[in-house]
Amino acid sequence: MIRNASALPGVVWRKSTYSDSNGGTCVEVADGIPAVVPVRDSKAPNGPALVFPPSSWASFISAVRGGEFHGV
Repeated sequence: MIRNASALPGVVWRKSTYSDSNGGTCVEVADGIPAVVPVRDSKAPNGPALVFPPSSWASFISAVRGGEFHGV
């Protein structure tokens, strides 16, 4: 975990298409960083960011698209 997402200078964050459009559950992801995928809460842009290996992130996205977390 990165304690402060602003410690990733020059990173461009994008909001997940699965995020709540009402500003509730909002996840942002940073692309283009070799060997890691940083993820943060868009409501706390200077808060912590979780960092995942790309293979783990890809497995998670596949599960989300497959409906494994529907209703959780």
